[in-house]
Amino acid sequence: MKVSVIALAALTLAIGPLAARADSSASSPWVVRVGVHTVNPKSDNGTLAGMKATIGSDTQPTFSLEYRFDPHWSADVLAAVPFKHTVRLDGTAAATTKQLPPTVGVQYRFLTDAVVSPFLGVGLNYTRFFQTRGVGPLQGTHVTIDSSFGAAAHAGLDFRINDRWLATADVRWMRISGDVHVNGTRVGKATIDPLAYGLSIGYRF
Repeated sequence: MKVSVIALAALTLAIGPLAARADSSASSPWVVRVGVHTVNPKSDNGTLAGMKATIGSDTQPTFSLEYRFDPHWSADVLAAVPFKHTVRLDGTAAATTKQLPPTVGVQYRFLTDAVVSPFLGVGLNYTRFFQTRGVGPLQGTHVTIDSSFGAAAHAGLDFRINDRWLATADVRWMRISGDVHVNGTRVGKATIDPLAYGLSIGYRF
């Protein structure tokens, strides 16, 4: 994770001068987006109490705010309605949890004058788990999952509708993992590392 933080810091310093001369040709450097995304954890989520853990996906509304330094470079922050996941142990539902995954990052856009503009980005993710409850074999136990802090990557396509409106299809990868505790005892680490993909509508203001 230290390498990811150093890489992000270096990239931020590299584009820092762009912030001082934000695109003067654009009267609207801010873009707000509202969309729907699915958080789909990777297939192998680790071992908890000696059993194979699998974590289900969920789909929720998302929101993002972007600032464009110039036609190519921008920074954004992603927020969402809490995602809810079911944790299964050897195929049996054992817990449910909710999580919020705010993510900040920087992006570089290609083909900025085209109707369709692809982009790539890197960033950092913080995920907080809450309202974690035991079900099935863990019914009545106190289950918690530690918060997570890690690297993130972003890729997508902007579809320009007009000077103000755009549609975006994107996918994010996030490094998310946290220790799991049952009645205060650590039983393993849940490694989620999901892909979050979806569609959104943006307005430039």
